[in-house]
Amino acid sequence: MADLDPTLLARIQFAANISFHILFPTVTIALSWILIYFKLRYNVSRDEKWMEAYRLYVKVFALSFALGVVSGITMSFQFGTNWPGFMEKVGNIAGPLLAYEILTAFFLEAGFLGIMLFGFRRVPNWLHTLATVLVAVGTLLSAFWILVLNSWMHTPAGHEMRDGVAHAVDWWQIVFNPSMPYRLTHMVIASGLTAAFLVAGLSAYQRLRGDDRPAVHAALGTAVRLAAILIPVQIAVGDAHGLNTLQHQPAKVAAMEANWQTRGAVPLVLFAWPDERTRENRFEIAIPYGASLILKHSPSGVVPGLDDFRGNHPPVAPVFFGFRIMVGTGMLMLLVAWLATWLLWRRGTLPRWTLAALVAMTFSGWVATLAGWYVTEIGRQPWLVTGVLRTAEAVSAVPGPMIAATLAAYLVTYLFLLAAYVSVIFYLARKAAKPGTTVRDKDAIPFVHDDGPPAVAKA
Repeated sequence: MADLDPTLLARIQFAANISFHILFPTVTIALSWILIYFKLRYNVSRDEKWMEAYRLYVKVFALSFALGVVSGITMSFQFGTNWPGFMEKVGNIAGPLLAYEILTAFFLEAGFLGIMLFGFRRVPNWLHTLATVLVAVGTLLSAFWILVLNSWMHTPAGHEMRDGVAHAVDWWQIVFNPSMPYRLTHMVIASGLTAAFLVAGLSAYQRLRGDDRPAVHAALGTAVRLAAILIPVQIAVGDAHGLNTLQHQPAKVAAMEANWQTRGAVPLVLFAWPDERTRENRFEIAIPYGASLILKHSPSGVVPGLDDFRGNHPPVAPVFFGFRIMVGTGMLMLLVAWLATWLLWRRGTLPRWTLAALVAMTFSGWVATLAGWYVTEIGRQPWLVTGVLRTAEAVSAVPGPMIAATLAAYLVTYLFLLAAYVSVIFYLARKAAKPGTTVRDKDAIPFVHDDGPPAVAKA
C-alpha cells in the first residue's frame, strides 16, 4: 500500500466523483426544457396527456437534481484535500467563476424548484409555468459557468502570471475563451440527447408493459423526434469542436487519432491497439486519407503527430478508445432515433422490437457523455490548466493509502446510489398509472386548472 501513487489515486478519485456527478446535470439541463414543452402544450390545449407526462418527468428531474447537488459538494471538498495547488495558482480565476455559478444559477434553480414541484395547487398556473421556465434557465446558467471554467482550463486566456500565480486581466477573454462556445454547445446538445433517450426509454418501457395512455405516446413521440433532430446537429457541432481542438490542443487530437508522426494523407483509424512503448498501432483497421479529410478537409492534409509532443502528450489508449466509444454510441443513437421517427411517421406506433431497442438505449446518453468527457479531460494531460499548471504540481501530500481508502468508499456509495436511481425512475414509470385507467388517490399530486377546481392525478 505504501507504493500507491498519490497523484494517480487523486486523479482516479476526482474522475470517479465527476463521472458520477456529471450523469445528473446531463439529464437535468435538457429535461427541464422538455418539461417546459409539456407544460406549454398543456396550457395551450388543455389536453390532460401533457400534464400527465409533466407529472412523471418532473419527479425524474427532482431526483436527478438532488443527486447532482449532493455529488457536486464532494468535488468542491477535493479542491482543498487533494488539489490545493489548483486554487493556490489559479484560484483568482476559478474562485469567481464558481461563485458566479452559485449566485446566478444555483439560487435561481433552488429558489423556484419548490414551486415547480409542489406549487400545482398552491399557485396560479401561470406562476407554476414561470417557475418551470426559471428552473430551466438556472440549469442552463449553471452549465454555462461550469463550462466556462472547464474551457478556460483547456484554452486559458485573459490572464497574466505574477510570481507564479494567475491573475485576471480581461474577464471577457476569460469567459469567452477560444474553446468555450464549442464546448458549451457540444455539452448542451449532449444533454438534450441524454434526456431525450431517457424519456424515450422510460416511455418505451411503459408501452412494453401495456400502458397505452395518450401521455405515454405523447412523451415517446416528443423524445424520439427530439433525438432525431439533435443527432445531426451534434455531429456538425462535434466536427467544429474537433477543428477548434486541433488548433489549440493538437496533442489531444493526435492521441484521439493515434497518429504518431506528423504527416499528410493520414488514414482514419477505425480500430487499433495503440502501443506507446513501440509508438505504433497494432491490429490497425483504417480508412485511407480519412483523418486528413475530416481534420484538414483535404486528402493530403498534414495532421500533427504524437512524436512532436514527446513527454508532453496524454496517454494515448484511453483517449483513442474513449473517442471511438463516443462516436460509435452517437452513430447508434442516430440509427435508432431516425428509425423510430420513420416508423412513427409511417405507422403511428412502434413495434415491440423498436420499443425494446429504445429501452436498451435509455442511458446511451450517459455512455456517450462519459466517453467524451474522458477524451476531453484525459486528453488535457499532463496539464491541469494547459500551459499554466501541470497536474503533478497541484496534488496534495495526502498519503496514497488514505486516498485509496476514501476512493473505495466513494465507489461503493456511488454504485449503490446509481442502482437506486435507476430502480426508482423505472418504478416511477411503472406506477405512473395503471394501463388503461386513471388513478386517483390520497397520494396523488394536485395541480391547478385555470378553468376549474384543482384536479388530482397519480404522479
